[in-house]
Amino acid sequence: MTNPAERLVDLLDLEQIEVNIFRGRSPQESLQRVFGGQVAGQALVAAGRTTDDDRPVHSLHAYFLRPGRPGVPIVYQVERVRDGRSFTTRRVTAVQQGHTIFNLTASFHKPEEGPFEHQLPPARKVPDPESLPSVMREVREHLGELPEQLERMARRQPFDIRYVDRLRWTPEEVKDAEPRSAVWMRAVGPLGDAPLVHTCALTYASDMTLLDAVRLPIEPLWGPRSFDMASLDHAMWFHRPFRADEWFLYDQESPIATGGRGLARGRIYDVEGRLLVSVVQEGLFRAL
Repeated sequence: MTNPAERLVDLLDLEQIEVNIFRGRSPQESLQRVFGGQVAGQALVAAGRTTDDDRPVHSLHAYFLRPGRPGVPIVYQVERVRDGRSFTTRRVTAVQQGHTIFNLTASFHKPEEGPFEHQLPPARKVPDPESLPSVMREVREHLGELPEQLERMARRQPFDIRYVDRLRWTPEEVKDAEPRSAVWMRAVGPLGDAPLVHTCALTYASDMTLLDAVRLPIEPLWGPRSFDMASLDHAMWFHRPFRADEWFLYDQESPIATGGRGLARGRIYDVEGRLLVSVVQEGLFRAL
């Protein structure tokens, strides 16, 4: 059986069925809807397949319009909006069973030397990822034997996730907690050397824990939820090259939650503290 990292690479390997049209698999999972990071990652693959290899993506902006159905293929239609001397723009529409479920606009930029460079340092000093337990180890330590559904999800998880702050399990532990969270992440196995695969794999991962910062002051991150949540839109800016199979720190915060929507911001750093990617997402929260 292939490992989860190999399955992720396979999931991102779209089938081209016509010029500018690609088809992606959607695994049959027990989730109610297709994972948003999967759709975003596959859409970015489709966009990247229509651009020159010497122009990496520098930003994307996306909207989740309808929940996707697990087990049903998704068709990605690419519009070649612009091919300029330095920038390339693509618009991708994801269609499932005749309905548009997702839109993405991505911009690609031919690397060039800038006249200056600066970066704010990371907001806080955090422990080394190797010193922290994986999230599934923390969950097993607390729950003991995992429910079968959760065990299956753990075996298929393509990323090793390690929370900088230990998980909190009771309402008392999250009382007065700040809307901030941070995790170390990396793919559980090698992803190869294609830069587009690493970019799309990190795009997949960027949707995994970002809304934790919105939830944290409300209730524990693991266990029964009192509300439903879904990603509404997602934006990313890619600043430097990286590998998604090497450790990266995902530092997250939520500046506001109101009107049934919560905004989350994330900054992704490498182990040396260099800022690699900036992320912003808004999520919908409704009481169950």
